[in-house]
Amino acid sequence: MTDTHEIVTLITGADKGIGFATAEGLGKLGQHVLVGSRNADRGQAAVDKLTAEGIKATLIVLDVTDKETIKQAAATIDKQFGYLSVLINNAGIALDRHQVPSKLSTDVIRKEYDVNFFGMIDVTQAMLPLLKKDTPAKIINLSSNMGSFGLTTDPNNRLYNVSAVGYQSSKAAVNFFTVDLSKELADEGITVNSVNPGWTATEFGGRPKDAPKIPGMQDIADGARQSIKMASLPRDDKTTGTFSEFEGQMPW
Repeated sequence: MTDTHEIVTLITGADKGIGFATAEGLGKLGQHVLVGSRNADRGQAAVDKLTAEGIKATLIVLDVTDKETIKQAAATIDKQFGYLSVLINNAGIALDRHQVPSKLSTDVIRKEYDVNFFGMIDVTQAMLPLLKKDTPAKIINLSSNMGSFGLTTDPNNRLYNVSAVGYQSSKAAVNFFTVDLSKELADEGITVNSVNPGWTATEFGGRPKDAPKIPGMQDIADGARQSIKMASLPRDDKTTGTFSEFEGQMPW
């Protein structure tokens, strides 16, 4: 007997970069992807590209720093689908420009936290009632190897000399949210995991759109692989409270 249940997946920041590649990958696997975008025109353009590939895609206007648009997005999803199967908190920013912590403005740090941490929590809390309507469900939070204490305190690791305290600490905070929420939802059929996409050739962090790839930098499709993998695990897979990349587990 074939399982005809439609997997409905919301991806924030999905109109470009890793978010779009994730939507494309999951759409090709048969999931109905909800393209979260704070700009309706960019979001619709992304949806049009996906549907041209035969992917089921729907625009969800959503600014993770605006609670009203988050509330409206949840209401729209509830009205159109009645549930949510997977939430991928992909939206993120990096504004540090590798300034030293003694000089990095807290104004910059607050902007990063508004998107990377507080926005992620606001979206998750708003979508939880919809996820609970379709258990077993999944929450996937995009973190970063730059937020790993294990890697950034290792003198032999390339991240040892990185200085981006706003971005790094916001991603470490993402991991704590993942751990705590995974424990809270352990008995409710909702798994919660953090993912490291890796160093990817996107416009993220102010990188010019047509800039050449730096040695060691991966393609956008590679940056989406772990999110796609985690979001397409069997519905009854119980993996939760982890921090991983495509090659395996990450040190916290």
